[in-house]
Amino acid sequence: MTDHIADLLTRIRNSIMAGKTEFIIPSSKMKEVILDILQREGYITEVKNTTKNNQKFLRVVLAPHRYPTHVRQISKPGQRIYVKSKEIPRPLRGLGLIIVSTSKGVVSGQEAIKKGLGGELICEVW
Repeated sequence: MTDHIADLLTRIRNSIMAGKTEFIIPSSKMKEVILDILQREGYITEVKNTTKNNQKFLRVVLAPHRYPTHVRQISKPGQRIYVKSKEIPRPLRGLGLIIVSTSKGVVSGQEAIKKGLGGELICEVW
């Protein structure tokens, strides 16, 4: 597996389409930060660390009444998309969520705009 973020977003989409509210994914720091942002925005209710056969996994529970209907990766391993703070898109006129990797860490698009930080666009969710 070369693209762990794409795997995370695909598992979110697949669990929504299958009607499941929880799934398990191999753990990484980047996935934990992205899931933390989604949890703060209300798309996810719970993220727990679990261990199985000395491998770390994340057990993710989606919010039953506010699950994302659109999850799309923007930057990919073959094409990275970088923007300045004034160029950060606002999906659904500000109702959607953009996740940005900045020099100060991974934050939502609104936080990056407030702090005046640009960076790599990771994904958009609404």
